[in-house]
Amino acid sequence: MAKIRAFKAVRPKEVLVDKIAALPYDVYSSREARNIVEENPYSFLKIDRAETQFPENVDMYSKQVYEKAASTLREMKENGEFIQDEADCLYIYELTMDGRSQRGLVCLAFIDDYLNGIIRKHENTRADKELDRINHIDICSAHTGPIFLAYRSNEDMKKIIDEIVQTKPLYDFVSEDGIGHRVWKISKLDNITCITEFVGQMKHLYIADGHHRAASAVKVGLKRREEHPDYDRTEEFNYFLSVLFDESELKIFDYNRVVHRIDAQTMENLLEKISQNFEIVKCDDASLKPQKKGEIGMFFKQKWYLLKVRPEIESSDVVDNLDVSLLHNYMLSPIFGIEDPKTDSTLQFVGGIRGLKELERIVEKDASAVAFAMYPTSMEELLAVADEGRLMPPKSTWFEPKLRSGLFIHEF
Repeated sequence: MAKIRAFKAVRPKEVLVDKIAALPYDVYSSREARNIVEENPYSFLKIDRAETQFPENVDMYSKQVYEKAASTLREMKENGEFIQDEADCLYIYELTMDGRSQRGLVCLAFIDDYLNGIIRKHENTRADKELDRINHIDICSAHTGPIFLAYRSNEDMKKIIDEIVQTKPLYDFVSEDGIGHRVWKISKLDNITCITEFVGQMKHLYIADGHHRAASAVKVGLKRREEHPDYDRTEEFNYFLSVLFDESELKIFDYNRVVHRIDAQTMENLLEKISQNFEIVKCDDASLKPQKKGEIGMFFKQKWYLLKVRPEIESSDVVDNLDVSLLHNYMLSPIFGIEDPKTDSTLQFVGGIRGLKELERIVEKDASAVAFAMYPTSMEELLAVADEGRLMPPKSTWFEPKLRSGLFIHEF
């Protein structure tokens, strides 16, 4: 069963919360992060992406960069820009996008739950990306970005969260991208105990977003255990910062694909090759968004086509029957020669939040490209894959809205 605990959050002073809160560190390029910090010196990116505090020629993965992140966090605490709650608390974090709200429980998750599979994942991680966050977490002795976890719908949790959000929020602001953010603090021991027991009855939690942050936090926790062989699992380093959401409140967006540098022969016979496994319908619409599982939109030579998966290639296997898997197994690999989507430079991933016009723009700029608009992977598919201990192809899910970093920090 899942184990969580309350903690003394380091969090922004109320009047600065909208200035400090920032999108996750990996959303931005280094130049984009620098521009944001230049315009807003309070942005949490100056901690999460501390290379913004150095000349552009600095190695963003050097020790001095991580040490700058740690010293900046200390300075912001000393200046009163960050405060820390005196008692262990839980928090409710609500995000509202386009009229849809999702409410998450901010808490600490147990690293042993990650190690023993109570916290389940659906993506692989890359060692180089892990190392960056390992160094950041270890040198800062803090988790600065929460892990986005999901749990199967739970009426007991819903009821108590609904009661808490009737009270006055701790924070209430709208970020520059129009996302509403509200936070409530749960300090009453009875409520903390009740919620902890509810979560303790859950067999599994699921990583929705933040696989690299989770893996890195766990590895730092294991490193600290080695450094403190007398540990008893109650120390703060045995836990990592998380936000837990009811899966019914979450929305997965499409994660689209563009194949570049297609040779002339493949381009000439493309529709014929695709038709072997997909029914092709030419569309007159300016853009085409798939309406159900088994449909894929294709933008090719300035025209949209609807591709429908033929029944004979559908699979009873939970991973192989994902739309992104069917696209790869029956098109990207055999037709375009893309074997490893993680490393092939001809394959570009485009988040669905950018819209179909972005796919059209990319293809119009590169005449030897073709774009594929995917129907979003469902939460049911994600949970099923994780429950089987399987992994999805890379870039199968895109969650919106994104959790902000800097609203909650867990020091250890």
